Amino acid sequence: MTEQEPIELPRGVALAWGVAASPQRGPKREMSVEAIVDAAVEIADAEGLGAVSMAAVAKKLGFTPMSLYRYVSAKDDLLLLMQEEGTGVPSGAHREADGWREKLLVLFREQVELYVRHPWLLAIPITGSPATPNSSAWIEEGLAALEDTPLTAEERMAAILAMTGQARWNGMVLAGYAESARASGRSDDEIAAQEQAFYDAVITEEAYPHLRAAVDAGVFTSPYDPFTWGFERTLDGIAAYIAGLERGEPHRIGDPLAPPDDLDVADDKRYRAAAKAAADAQKALRLAEKELRLARKLQRQALAEARERRARSAR
Repeated sequence: MTEQEPIELPRGVALAWGVAASPQRGPKREMSVEAIVDAAVEIADAEGLGAVSMAAVAKKLGFTPMSLYRYVSAKDDLLLLMQEEGTGVPSGAHREADGWREKLLVLFREQVELYVRHPWLLAIPITGSPATPNSSAWIEEGLAALEDTPLTAEERMAAILAMTGQARWNGMVLAGYAESARASGRSDDEIAAQEQAFYDAVITEEAYPHLRAAVDAGVFTSPYDPFTWGFERTLDGIAAYIAGLERGEPHRIGDPLAPPDDLDVADDKRYRAAAKAAADAQKALRLAEKELRLARKLQRQALAEARERRARSAR
């Protein structure tokens, strides 16, 4: 067995870990990767990610753009380091929470707050899992919260991805509302009231009976937090899955109805017939849903035409 050669880290990742080679020469005045990143984050916080450029950062620091390239050789590296700085590390408050569920809930809320505080984080393209210290710290703490559960390593990572994905979506919406509030000078309550009024004006009971009922219930002005509710239900699912494992049920990967790996039913006629029946029923369901959507569309069109005819005859 040959010894594996050490992998060469991308420069941005190496900079994040503090293992990249420092420039031999640089500006006479104080300059560092940390100062460059701090300046870039300040620009992004104030003006958005689109305002960040090597030239803008250099101007803020009082140097030429070429001076920066001695420290950060590409804008992609700068974005990765900005993401690392903006992400930070968990506060540690989750460690005081009772049980894995409450720990993940604390981490979820802290991640949402990150996106509200630094909304430009959402504009950085996702090109993979950033193997950087702070990003790794969030994963580490999430996995640690699940340490005493019977979940496999893959299942624990899947649970963390569910948490981070829902936190990002929640942060995206809240950051968007915050930006709208800043741009318009209106409060969150005023923006919500306007949304309620818009829906109230265009949503009819005939065309959208369920949405109309939701509008009448005041869902757009309700203080209820739908995102935390959604994540709580995800946690319910994980808790139920863990409870099943503790009762001796097998781990499930992919299709929840797929047979365990150690059970060979490929030649079982009853199983194959049942699997085919399930696939056929699923296909029939999709076709029925398509037909239902078409029928409702035609129903709305007929209703609109009937109203138009009545309006014309009343003139």
